[in-house]
Amino acid sequence: MSSDISFHAWRAGELGGGTHLGTEVTDRGLKMACPVGTRRYTDPHRDQPTDHVPDHVPRNYDWSAWVSPAVEPGHPFDFLVPSWNASTPDDSWLEVEVRVSVDGLRWSRWHSLGCWAESDAEMHRTSRPGQPDDEATIRTDVLSARPGVTWTAYQLRLVLHRRPGSAAVPDVSLVGASVSARAPDPAGSNDPPGDPGGAAHGTELRVPAYSQQIHRGEYPQWGGGGEAWCSPTATSMLLGHWGLGPSQEEYDWVDPSYADRFVDHAAWSVFDHAYAGAGNWPFNAAYAARYGAEAFVTQLRSLAEAELFIAAGIPLVASVSFTSDELDGAGYDTAGHLLTIIGFDDEGHVICNDPASHGRPDNTEVRVVFDRTQLERSWLNGSGGIVYVVRPHDVALPEPPDPHRRNW
Repeated sequence: MSSDISFHAWRAGELGGGTHLGTEVTDRGLKMACPVGTRRYTDPHRDQPTDHVPDHVPRNYDWSAWVSPAVEPGHPFDFLVPSWNASTPDDSWLEVEVRVSVDGLRWSRWHSLGCWAESDAEMHRTSRPGQPDDEATIRTDVLSARPGVTWTAYQLRLVLHRRPGSAAVPDVSLVGASVSARAPDPAGSNDPPGDPGGAAHGTELRVPAYSQQIHRGEYPQWGGGGEAWCSPTATSMLLGHWGLGPSQEEYDWVDPSYADRFVDHAAWSVFDHAYAGAGNWPFNAAYAARYGAEAFVTQLRSLAEAELFIAAGIPLVASVSFTSDELDGAGYDTAGHLLTIIGFDDEGHVICNDPASHGRPDNTEVRVVFDRTQLERSWLNGSGGIVYVVRPHDVALPEPPDPHRRNW
């Protein structure tokens, strides 16, 4: 696993820089102030007419935009994952775009990292896979370099939209990206760092245990049903840890016979219509941020770094992949799975709330202790160390071990 990982985010008080096209900064962050143009957008995933607008008919939207300063992480990179925290009231939505500097002399074209809104009343949340050119391609929630290509800098662009004549004011309180020098390779065989850690040995956080298996067969139109909802289930655990999440009124539409109905609400709220699943990383972070938290996606270099979060009282969601013989105690194979890191035992092995829960629909089966080396390998080789970080604004992040190459 390369140590060349960097994370940069602009938070509410830092969004005054960059280039503003009809946007302004308030205490809440960046907001649409005065639209500078009109855009026609066709929702590719609209199945039913809405407000008497037929399927796949373009709608006009006023737009404003913000372009970030260029970020030079100080190392080459070929992998970028965005994050944003935003509010999109009524008939508004946003698009997040990125461009990269290929050799320090020229910029790529802008690539769309996704179109997002809090609900699908106005448009359907969607990634924009593909968009290939000579430098890059989009894989759901990741910008990946073409083989042999590396980048030296990037810029993000936020485009805020609302219907003409609307009083809706979309705003953004955080936007950022994690970049690394090696795109995750599920077939890789890199050994984990082997750092024994110690900052959180013997520490277990009180994180609620939710099983995705409880939701088998529920709302199969969202990624095949609850048995595939590892990501929204894990995200719900992080929110539950902080006493945050949707009100009962927000998930009243969920069948009242279902248990843990807030998980169904989360699955709907993070569903990516292009990906046809609920595992889009930045969509999950954006959902968590709706409830008073700051949330972002980044990459960690080791479980020793994960321990710093646990020691600070902050549980994590980690993206892993493995076969059943690579992770003792899991009992299943997965090409991609999200689980929650909630602590470490006295020997440094990893205490997890695994929503796959041994395949049994029972919240009491969720807690499991995994071998440190096996889990670290499954996480670093599987996703490159991807985690979701969710914390209230008054809970301090731990200090990164490398102040010159900060990855959170």
